[in-house]
Amino acid sequence: MTRPRLNPWGEPRRARVGLLGGSFNPAHDGHRHIALLALRLLGLDEVWLLVSPQNPLKPVSGMAPLPERLASAETVCAGHPRLRPTAIETGLGTRYTADTLEMLRQRFPRIRFVWLMGADNLAGFHRWARWESIFQSVPVAILARGPYSARNLGTRAAHRFAHHRLPSSRARFLWQAQPPAWAFLHIRRHAASSTAIRNRRQP
Repeated sequence: MTRPRLNPWGEPRRARVGLLGGSFNPAHDGHRHIALLALRLLGLDEVWLLVSPQNPLKPVSGMAPLPERLASAETVCAGHPRLRPTAIETGLGTRYTADTLEMLRQRFPRIRFVWLMGADNLAGFHRWARWESIFQSVPVAILARGPYSARNLGTRAAHRFAHHRLPSSRARFLWQAQPPAWAFLHIRRHAASSTAIRNRRQP
């Protein structure tokens, strides 16, 4: 299925959209697994896979070109009309998530966004540029990934916004919560790993 390209200058429709950011180096079935669960558990209309031009916290070495990573995301999302891979950050000219969210909210004022993040990222979330403003700008859904997920609830970011955590039973209404608001979702683990895929490709 061919999707219309996302217009970085805005769309008139109303929607509930989850934003799954990452390098997708490469994208794999685990990303699709998370996106589909987010659609269902959070009551979303779409999930956008934001393929980052270059994650500031990751080395350039070993990072595949953006068109190649975007193509892998398109392959992973193929056949599902509610999963939308995009390199919109290139058009927006943003590098940091906080800036991307600010721009998206300006360009798409009728869309209610939810930031989607694996629990493994929660441990180092305080290293992200203006990380507190991310929680304060859109609701955040943390998706458990593996046995290390539960202990990440003791991280700096989790403590900072502990009083704004919604029970998982209310996750379906997270999109309409006033930020800061977040929920931790215990989901089935998927074994796929970008690192493992890259290692298998090496001669």
